[in-house]
Amino acid sequence: MKELIRQYEEHLCLERHLSKHTLRGYLSDLQQFRRFLEAQGWRHGDAKKKRLEQVDAHVVRAFLGALSKTHRKSSMGRKLAALKGFFHYLVKEGWLAKNPLIGFATPKQEKPLPVFLSVDDVFRLLGSVRGIGLLEARDRALLELLYSTGVRVSELVGLSWGEIDFTLGLVRVLGKGSKERVVPVGEVALQALGDYRAEQAKQLGCLPAGDEAVFLNRRGQRITTRSVARAVEKHLKAAGIPVRMGPHGLRHTFATHLLNSGADLRVIQELLGHTSLSTTQRYTHVNLDQLTAVYDKAHPRA
Repeated sequence: MKELIRQYEEHLCLERHLSKHTLRGYLSDLQQFRRFLEAQGWRHGDAKKKRLEQVDAHVVRAFLGALSKTHRKSSMGRKLAALKGFFHYLVKEGWLAKNPLIGFATPKQEKPLPVFLSVDDVFRLLGSVRGIGLLEARDRALLELLYSTGVRVSELVGLSWGEIDFTLGLVRVLGKGSKERVVPVGEVALQALGDYRAEQAKQLGCLPAGDEAVFLNRRGQRITTRSVARAVEKHLKAAGIPVRMGPHGLRHTFATHLLNSGADLRVIQELLGHTSLSTTQRYTHVNLDQLTAVYDKAHPRA
């Protein structure tokens, strides 16, 4: 099964173009399932053992049941998605005669509403980066860019200077599935990026080249997503905002503020890089909750 998983990994990389994060999660799930099968005495092509060809929905249900006490529903749903894709591939490539998970229902997931900041809190957060220097300029620029564009943190850390058009106010990002999109950037964020680039130029003795990373860590290397998360947490605390959220929270905030200001849902979908409109529609629930809260507070008979 190790070899089959390796071949499936190549398929996901070369043909499906999954993001590194999604790929890593799927492969981890498949290796966990492989270890479960081996612990139960399953082997591919071994007549003395139960074989992979005999795996059915009951086996998968037992695997998920063994994990149900220690894993969240969202995690279980991903594991099932990974297995469905894997068995579909095995049937397509002729390794199995049929997919044992055809018709296997995915458990309903609880979808919590996105956490977002109010406009006042955003201004407090963006004003929390004080002082001068390269790291301060970097944090100011990355916070402004996250809120101005709604890009994913993975898109932010992968950004190079040549992908920012300061004249037109646009940034080109590489999203999920290696799909490119162009997103407008506000003037304040562009100014923060320009100030940060000038600070980098002081360190280098010249402006950074177009293929060089925009956001760097203390060692001059491309920043990690975890470092961005730490920066967001740090400045939320500095601003005195009692909300636990990471960089994705600023993406939620970007979308919610656009929707509340009357932006079309399909425009927000394009800006966020969502493949499906249903993914973007979750922000309408946030908007309705806000309207209901205002109504309950303001209406004398609410």
